[in-house]
Order: sequence, then C-alpha cells, then structure tokens
Amino acid sequence: MKEGFTVNLGNLLLSLSESVDMANQNSPQHQLRTAFISLELAKCLKLDETTIENIFIASLLHDIGKKIDSEESIDYELQCIRGQLFVQGVPLLKDAAEIIRYHFLDWKDWKGSIDKPLTISSQIILLANFVDMMISRDRYILHQVDNIWKELIRLEEGILNSKVLRGFKEISIREEFWFDLTSNRLYSILLHEGPLKKKEINLNELASMGELFKGVIDFKSKYTITHTTGVSACSEMLGNLFGLTELEVKVLGIAANFHDLGKLVVPNNILEKKGKLIKEEFEIIKSHPYYTYQVLSSIGGLQQIVHWASYHHERLDGSGYPFHCVAKDLDTGARIIAVSDIFISRMERKSYRNEMEKDEIFEIMKKMGRNNFIDMKFVDLLFDNFEIIVNYIRIKQEKTMDFYKNYVEYTRR
Repeated sequence: MKEGFTVNLGNLLLSLSESVDMANQNSPQHQLRTAFISLELAKCLKLDETTIENIFIASLLHDIGKKIDSEESIDYELQCIRGQLFVQGVPLLKDAAEIIRYHFLDWKDWKGSIDKPLTISSQIILLANFVDMMISRDRYILHQVDNIWKELIRLEEGILNSKVLRGFKEISIREEFWFDLTSNRLYSILLHEGPLKKKEINLNELASMGELFKGVIDFKSKYTITHTTGVSACSEMLGNLFGLTELEVKVLGIAANFHDLGKLVVPNNILEKKGKLIKEEFEIIKSHPYYTYQVLSSIGGLQQIVHWASYHHERLDGSGYPFHCVAKDLDTGARIIAVSDIFISRMERKSYRNEMEKDEIFEIMKKMGRNNFIDMKFVDLLFDNFEIIVNYIRIKQEKTMDFYKNYVEYTRR
C-alpha cells in the first residue's frame, strides 16, 4: 500500500453497513434498504447536498448500537445513544452521529420547525426504518404497498411529520422505487447512484473507521471487549520490532482492527458457550474469517488489508481455515496477525477457562511453530520482547475498557 492511498467512502460504508446487516437474519439488508428509502426521500424534498450526505451515512449506520449481547432486550433509546457514542469518535461522521442519536424520536417530541437539518434528517430515517420493517421478505412487494400506506397514515403527526409523509407519497407511487428497494442489486445502486460515489478518504480516516468497527465487533460479547485492541497492539509492536516501515505498521494495525469483522455473523450462544464447542458449532465459527474476507474484498483498493485481516486462522502447512492457504500465500502481515491473535486469545478469560500464564502460552505457541502452523520467528520475537509488548497491549486495552465502562455500560443502566 502506497503513500497517498485513498478509498471510496461510499464503498467502505456500504460494505461495513452490510456486515452489521448480516448479523440480523430476520431483516436482511435492513440498513441498506433504510438508506435507499432515506436517500430517495431526501432528494424528493430537495434538501441540500451536505444534509443528504449526512442522512445517507446515518441511515447506513443507524443500527450500529443495536444489541451488544444476546441477553439484552431492545431499548431504542439506549440503542440510539450507543450508536452515537460509537460513530462520533470518527471526525468524518460527527454530524451523522447526532442524527443516529435522534432517529427514533417521534415528531410530537421535537420542538421547532421540521426544516431544521437534524429534525428532518431524523424524521426521514424514522419513516424509512418503519417502512422497511413493515415489508415481508416473503411476499411480492407491490402486493404490500397499500397496507404499508395504511400503517403510515396511522402514524401521521404523532409519530411522523406530514411533510415527510407527503414526500414519501410522491416517491412511492413509482413502481420503480419498490423494485429498486427490493432488488438484489441494491448495494450496486447505492454505490453508483449514492451521494458518496466520488468521496475519497485517506489512510488516517480509514484507520478511524477501523477504530469504530473494532468497538462494534468486540462489544458484541463480554468475553471479547478488548480482544481486537490487543491483537492490533500486539501486531503493531511485532511489526515495529521486525523492522516494518511506519506505513506498513499503520496498515497492519488497521487490518488487525477488522480481522474479526465476520464474527458479527456468529451467534453469541456459540461465542459465549461454557464448554467445548461441538463439531457443528465449530463449523459455524469457521465462517467468520470468510465473512471478513467477503465484506472487505468488496471495498476497492484494500487487497493487502483484506489478506492480512482474513488469513488469521490460516496455517503455514495448509491446515488452517477457511481458505487452506499455505506458506507461500501468507506474507509477513498475515503471519504477524495470526501469531498476535493466538497470543491474545490465550491471554484472555473465556467462557470456558481463565487466562493462561506466560509459560503455558509460550509452550503452546512453540509447539505450533515447530509443527509449521505459525511462523516461529514471530513467536520468538514476541517472547523475547514479552514485557515491552505486553505493557503496550495493556495500555491500549485499558483505554478500550475505560470507554466500555464509562460510556457503553452507562447506556445499560
């Protein structure tokens, strides 16, 4: 990856939004559909370009604060607060974060004019969210339109503003709107016709997006709160000690932040099982690097990050999963993240065991190195510099834990 690297923001957000949608098996493509409805409605209401962009971004990420763990019942207010807390950490998305905070607020609870950007943006996404949740994935879409309208009219004034409803009436009379909304090509439609199709971001901005999704991934389970932080910190330290360039180390950290993106698809009852996984459960676990690969590979220009993030369960002898890569397929970055992931996983308390001690971890990893599963030179580099690496990891993990305790857990009270 070269200096001056850029990635398309629309492509990135659509793919990351889709990864969150994949975790919701009951409403496939919900955020993408909400974004399409919101975009069409915002254009119909002739909103300014900046407001349309912010609506589009907020709608793509509006469910990002939803249900961090499987025991939590849905509380829309807390979901919105949590979503704002995640997204506002990315300077590029700060305005969208405020819309996410209020996108479930009823019209009767707003003060002032509907034409204020925050007010109309939030109302647009609220309507779009309602519409998509009314749609049955099992019925022909045009057979549902009349019933959708009956439900929306019932929500007028108390829940939804009449101006927003009139705008939706105007776009919804076109059959094309409904066909696009339910099309298998929706991702492509939003990518090529959305407001971010020409907006590029640099490596630093991509890194901030990685920090955002690191939290979304790890806060899914109480056992993984600081996992990605640890893998990223360990990988950066190993990269520095091995002599990688500053740019390579930065890219390595970004790749590590995305490495478990596919775990959003894995049910928490498997991630948090108290005891050994049965064969069928482990086969589901094996899917997560595949989904990491699928999501990241749909973003143009990230080939190196895709490989480094997705190959962390591959082994040098070809016995890993899910691609069964061999040594020649696994370059330095992939090997470093694989070693870091194994190390951090064994340092952590799991649902079925406590943290492992240094000597026990070293013996396990030495054996893996001798058996040609992982690269022994990075195992040696790790344990030769154990104290300095672990201290750096702890500092990073403490910051993540502070955020989790002070902000995310606050929203559960």
